[in-house]
Amino acid sequence: MRGVFSIFFLILVASCGVVKKKTTYAKTPKVTVEASENLSVSEENTEKNIEKSVLSKADEIINTALTFSGVRYKYGGTTRKGMDCSGLLYVTFGEHNIKLPRTSYHMAEEGKRIRIEHVTKGDLLFFRTLRRGKRINHVGLVVSVEDDDIKFIHASSSRGVIVSSLREGYWNYAFIKATRIL
Repeated sequence: MRGVFSIFFLILVASCGVVKKKTTYAKTPKVTVEASENLSVSEENTEKNIEKSVLSKADEIINTALTFSGVRYKYGGTTRKGMDCSGLLYVTFGEHNIKLPRTSYHMAEEGKRIRIEHVTKGDLLFFRTLRRGKRINHVGLVVSVEDDDIKFIHASSSRGVIVSSLREGYWNYAFIKATRIL
């Protein structure tokens, strides 16, 4: 019995080193990916590129507007010697080949009206600052939106071209509407 057990043990030990796994080389597996129901890959990429170009266009316009920071206020002005709120945006957008009307009241008739919670960089904010006035008479360009703080550049009659926050009581109270041009 001991001999049978010894032979069985030797076969078992010897077979561990001798057994070789068979390697097979199959064809490369084919992987298929289904297209999205709503957009094809090329359409999706096109939308992303359009979105990026709109964002970069807004950034370019904002950067141009910011170069006018500190310019003094001048009613009807459109130069670095002095400008009013609509003059600032008229010149800024004009430098990027986007034509806007010259007055804030007429600018307010352009673009698509949007809710304040949907405002993004490059949108326009319109205000009525005269107590007895019934029409829009002031405009600003949104330069940043962080949480619920909207900052905009405009030409203030007392401080010239500056960046203000819509959180400030005066501007929050005078706010009328927002529009999207880009």
